[in-house]
Amino acid sequence: MMVSLALLLLGALAAVVAPRLLSRAEWPEREPVVALWVWQCVVAAVLLSFALSMVLSAATAWQAVRGHIFAPAPRGVVEAYAFGSHQPWPALLAVLLAGGGLWTVAMLTREIHRSRRRRRRRRAELLVRSPLLPGEESGGEPLVVLEGERPDAWWLPGAAPQLVITTAALRRLKGRQLDAVLAHEQGHARARHDWLRHCSGALANGFPQVPVFAAFRDEMHRLVELAADDVASRRFGRLTIALALVELNEERGVFGPATTANGLLPQRVNRLLSPVPRLTAGRRLRLTAAAAAVPVIPLLVAFVPALRALG
Repeated sequence: MMVSLALLLLGALAAVVAPRLLSRAEWPEREPVVALWVWQCVVAAVLLSFALSMVLSAATAWQAVRGHIFAPAPRGVVEAYAFGSHQPWPALLAVLLAGGGLWTVAMLTREIHRSRRRRRRRRAELLVRSPLLPGEESGGEPLVVLEGERPDAWWLPGAAPQLVITTAALRRLKGRQLDAVLAHEQGHARARHDWLRHCSGALANGFPQVPVFAAFRDEMHRLVELAADDVASRRFGRLTIALALVELNEERGVFGPATTANGLLPQRVNRLLSPVPRLTAGRRLRLTAAAAAVPVIPLLVAFVPALRALG
């Protein structure tokens, strides 16, 4: 039972400490793709810690569960986990963690359904504002132009994703700026950033008091934009995508004197106009490997008694 408690404490510690450590790091802004990977690995480690703690708590509380989980294990391995406790709290812990797992699935399912409803509603609105011509198929064109006095552009995900742009944006975007905007939105679509937003939003909405999930949601919204900016800037230059962002958002007041220092758009433009060197390939590789090792830690903790018993 000590292993189950150790896993629970490990997950709780990671949920509190990891966001603080990552918020102090300066490199995520330089390598948003690596930072996205690190955050996913940290969240996976937290969820895995709680899941393994639930399984071992259930195995401690109920003989039937223990029999199914450790059926192929040698007797010495089973004895190494010291499942002899007859206290009521292993069962209570297992039920609480199982409830948390079911709540997570429910929140993710709700987030997916909401996203699909929003997508259907936006596509229906799109058909009203831009009706199909005779013989034209819905979703057949990757670029849709709408009449509008406000410069705007957005990516509509789905089986046939589309870039929607207003005529005001076309008038404002000059030269290769339109291509840069298209590359930015394609970067979102190819990396499936919408799924990262859904997962992080579901965890944060389901467990608003857990620091790692709230920070995960906030960082996903920020890092996916930085990563898409980098995709566009590698093809069309940092200045081109920075000017495109300014042209699309200048009238919204996001660059005015009343803008808060934490506004994402000004940060993105400043980052593009004042670039810092990327991390070396060796450091990126080390960060990627270190992040991949993080979810392995709860597995090692869970299997330590078994490995010792097998000698």
